[in-house]
Amino acid sequence: MSTTKRPRSTGSAQIDSLKTKGRSAAAGSAAPTQTEPRGGSLVVTLTIYRAARLEAPKTQTRATEMLEIIGRIADWAGGEKQAMAWYRAEPIAAFGGRTAESLVKDGKASAVRDYLDHVATGGFA
Repeated sequence: MSTTKRPRSTGSAQIDSLKTKGRSAAAGSAAPTQTEPRGGSLVVTLTIYRAARLEAPKTQTRATEMLEIIGRIADWAGGEKQAMAWYRAEPIAAFGGRTAESLVKDGKASAVRDYLDHVATGGFA
């Protein structure tokens, strides 16, 4: 868990002080854990719940795409560990030296799958 300290508003709209990255504590993404006085102002310590991020549709989609790509190349790479190393660290020249991981994070998993299909059918990498 990570904590973020943000100054608390003195106005009546206290929920605004609990917002973090555009989400409110009422939505379940953050919860105040402690209020501390600092230098004449109050600071609310927020805890960002990782479990909420793990269940997010975007995270689930990325994880599914990653597992699909790892599964496709595991035999070529020599195993799942080597496939994961390729996924995270090997630059792909056809994509300007970007890794498969960075492409998936940018929502371009279909381009990586197309590239792997191209290589599988005898195309040049």
